[in-house]
Amino acid sequence: MLYRLITLLGALLALACAAPASATSMYDTVLTPALMSGPDLCAEAPCSDVLPAATVFSKRKGAPAYVEGYALEQGKQQLVGYVFLSTDVVDIPAYSGKPVVTLIGMDIKGLISGVRILKHSEPILLAGIPETVLTKFVKQYFGKPGDAKLELGLGRDGGDLDAISGATVTAIAENQTIAQSAYEIGKQVGIFKGMVKPRAHFTPLRERLDWAALVKEGAVQHLRVEGADVGLPSSGKPYMDLHFGYLNVPTVGISLLGERNYASLMQDLKEDEHAIFIIGTGVESFKGSGFVRGGIYDRIQVRQDADRFTFRDTDYRNLYHLEPADTPEYQESAIFIVRSANFNPAWPWQLSLLANKLDMQTHSKVFVHFDEEYWTPARYLEGGRPKVERPVPAWKSAWLARKGEIALFVLLLLATAGLYAQRDRLVRASSRKSKPLISVPRTVLWATAVGFFGLYLKAQPSITQVMTWFHSLIYQWKWELFLSDPFIFIFWWFMVVTVVLWGRGLFCGWLCPFGSLQHLAYKAGTLIGLGRFQGLLPKRVHDKLKWVKYGVFAVLVGVSFYSMELAEHLAEIEPFKTTFLVGLLNRGWPFAAFVAVILGISILSERPYCKYICPLGAGLAVPSFFRLFGLKRKQECVTCTACAKGCGSHAIDAQGRIDQKECLLCLDCMVMYYDDHACPPLAKERKTREKNGQPLTPINERGYFIPLETLRNELKRKAG
Repeated sequence: MLYRLITLLGALLALACAAPASATSMYDTVLTPALMSGPDLCAEAPCSDVLPAATVFSKRKGAPAYVEGYALEQGKQQLVGYVFLSTDVVDIPAYSGKPVVTLIGMDIKGLISGVRILKHSEPILLAGIPETVLTKFVKQYFGKPGDAKLELGLGRDGGDLDAISGATVTAIAENQTIAQSAYEIGKQVGIFKGMVKPRAHFTPLRERLDWAALVKEGAVQHLRVEGADVGLPSSGKPYMDLHFGYLNVPTVGISLLGERNYASLMQDLKEDEHAIFIIGTGVESFKGSGFVRGGIYDRIQVRQDADRFTFRDTDYRNLYHLEPADTPEYQESAIFIVRSANFNPAWPWQLSLLANKLDMQTHSKVFVHFDEEYWTPARYLEGGRPKVERPVPAWKSAWLARKGEIALFVLLLLATAGLYAQRDRLVRASSRKSKPLISVPRTVLWATAVGFFGLYLKAQPSITQVMTWFHSLIYQWKWELFLSDPFIFIFWWFMVVTVVLWGRGLFCGWLCPFGSLQHLAYKAGTLIGLGRFQGLLPKRVHDKLKWVKYGVFAVLVGVSFYSMELAEHLAEIEPFKTTFLVGLLNRGWPFAAFVAVILGISILSERPYCKYICPLGAGLAVPSFFRLFGLKRKQECVTCTACAKGCGSHAIDAQGRIDQKECLLCLDCMVMYYDDHACPPLAKERKTREKNGQPLTPINERGYFIPLETLRNELKRKAG
């Protein structure tokens, strides 16, 4: 019967993995350069979908760019709204580390008239959660004011937004993308009034500081970009290594240029003009190799809020020398002039380095920018720095929104680790009880893992996170990507630490939501009277099948480097999305049947998925080989097979050795290890002592009766 169920499981698995993706997947969409940056946005993008009142659209205009939409009324064009591409305005990464490219429409009253997702890179929306949930999510913005601060979840006034179950980070990032884009464009076209920034006034300080002091107080900032950041091989030198600062501040300008040169510079500047110095070294020039007279320096830019300030040849001044003796060596230098009343040095701004990056996954070049913030030190500003309301990053919003649940989650993980750390005391106490003390808290943890971790928090670690981790190490590491789901982030750090200490068994055997669900199914089978049908595959069969999960792990990781999309579809071999993220009722029948069959087999055999298929378990098993602390063995274990017969993981071989890669730390063998009725060597010793009239002494940590003479000496030592 068990063999037939396993055959059915394999057939359903093949159907689930072969389930076709949507032919119109937004993940697959290739966006043309003309759409992303060309002058005629609406020739490439469906602008009428997001601004249906318009029939005619202008070319891109403004900075950041937008398009005007017009309706024809009595033969005349009437402005009815604006269309803009999110990536022209903001660059907010979602769960994938890449932005969701979104087309947004807004009428002349500032109400959002439509939102259309053009492309996303979210792995969770490839398989498991349908893309339609993202489409449904953005429909909530229709009719909302572009300057409204909308939050996810149910607000007191009922005006907030429903999140995406199982993809909360994607929803948070998209909410910020739409809100910030609409506000910045609305502010630019005059619908919304931006915050008035009073003119900066500098304190009369005129000190002479060295380079180190200027760097320490933030008057000089540092922007370094490595070759790997732009897809180039390492050459031993950075792609670009820049230092920069704001020269209008008297102390900064005098310290860097000297009194005479500073006075000359300030005399040449008009009221709303600002001088910024840059020095740099590296394999490329920050001035650009293709600069021509009358052109624009295309590799550097200053950003402040929605404003972008570029430099022409008339904005450039030679910088021949810097005064501080401890100035680092540099290859090139320049002073650039920002000529705009919209630039305010009292507020933070960023120096942006613009570059083309070679995407190693698609082997194409993408436009990227690297930013470093500059904020004039408070002691140089009369009244100090103004209070600035900064947008909260998506990952930080996710943490702040669930502080209580995070605290409870961490507490439960720490309690579990603390409980397992006391395993010797527990199993030794359990060996003298009819009901082992270890089984009750473990059953409670299984129920907690399924109900709280899995169904409520949706904190089920997955092989997809392992694949993402491998890719981030090779292509580009982003902490924000891993911080975006607080429960998964915390769970992974817990797994890393506990795998190093004790192997994979504490997570896989005690806390994995799906593993716990399987074990509860097995317990339920016993309770409903199916115990006589329950059993394990023969050891010889198990020893062959256990390698399947390692093959699955290797295939998924290998395929991910060819196509992350294909790897995500193949990762449906994990039933986690169906069980916890989406729900059985929201999936196609092959996925639901796949989960049902696994649980059906689990009623009759302990954790079949964990032992034979789970790629996550395989990925954790490999480092488990190097764990610091393993389970104890006696010399007699080599010939005694009592523990092996009762091991539900088949992790003990004929020689009594425990395979730490397969062990799920149920601790049943350790209960027997200290039990003088269940452990054959101990039982034999107990019977011999009873027959010879010798007293039974306590069992030591190595699993043997303490010699009577040793016990007497110890008692004498304590008494004396």
